[in-house]
Amino acid sequence: MDAEKHEIAERLSNHMHVAKAFRLRELDDEDWKRDRHALRAWQSARLARTHADLLESERYRPAAEFFLNELYGPKDFADRDAALARVQPMLSRFLPRSALETICRAIELDALSETLDAAMVDALRAMSVEQDIDDAAYATAYRRVGRRSDRNRQIRLIREVGEPLDELTHHPMIRGMLRLMGGPARATGLGALHTFLVSGFEAFAHMHGAEVFLDCIVEREQSLSDQLFSGGDGRGN
Repeated sequence: MDAEKHEIAERLSNHMHVAKAFRLRELDDEDWKRDRHALRAWQSARLARTHADLLESERYRPAAEFFLNELYGPKDFADRDAALARVQPMLSRFLPRSALETICRAIELDALSETLDAAMVDALRAMSVEQDIDDAAYATAYRRVGRRSDRNRQIRLIREVGEPLDELTHHPMIRGMLRLMGGPARATGLGALHTFLVSGFEAFAHMHGAEVFLDCIVEREQSLSDQLFSGGDGRGN
C-alpha cells in the first residue's frame, strides 16, 4: 500500500472507531439509547419536512429516502458496522485511492454525526428535555453545543460523498458487480453492508444526475444551521 492510501486507511480506521465508541454506549445505558433514538427520530422528521419536495419527487424520492433512512435515521447500524470493520483491510488494499477516500469521507460523516448527536443529547438532558423535543428546545441545545466548524464540515461532507457516488453510477459494470456480490455477501455475513451499498448506488443511479439534489440538501441544511446559530428556531425548515 502506498503512503497516500495508508494515510487514508488510517483516517478511515479512526473514524470507524469513533462511530463505534458512541454506538456502544447504547449497550451500557438504556436511557441513553432511548434519548439518542428520540433525537434521531426528531431530526429525521425535521429532515423529511425540510425536504418534502424531494421525497414527493419521482426522480429524487429514492435518494431522499436513502439520505433520511440509511444515513440519518434512528436505525441500528451494528451489523453494517461489523461488516465494514471486517472488510476494511481488504478495501484499503485493493480499492483505488479515489474510491477509498470516498468511503473514508462517508464514515467521517457518520462519525461526526455521532459525536454531534451525543453532544446534543447531553445538552437536551441538561435542559431536562429528552423525549418532548420541539423546535425551540432543539435550537437552544444546538447553540449550546456550538461547534460551528464541525456543523459546516458535516454539511460539506454530504456533497463530498454524494458527488463521487453519483460519478460511480455512470459505470454500468459496477452495478452488475454489486448485484453479483449479493449472494456471497449474505453467505459471509456481509449482507447488511451489501444492502447499504446497493441501495445507495441504485438511489443515486435513479436520479440520472445528482447535482440538483445535492445542491438542495446542502444549501438548505447550511441555511438552517446559519439560522440556528443566529438565534432562530428553524421553524419553516
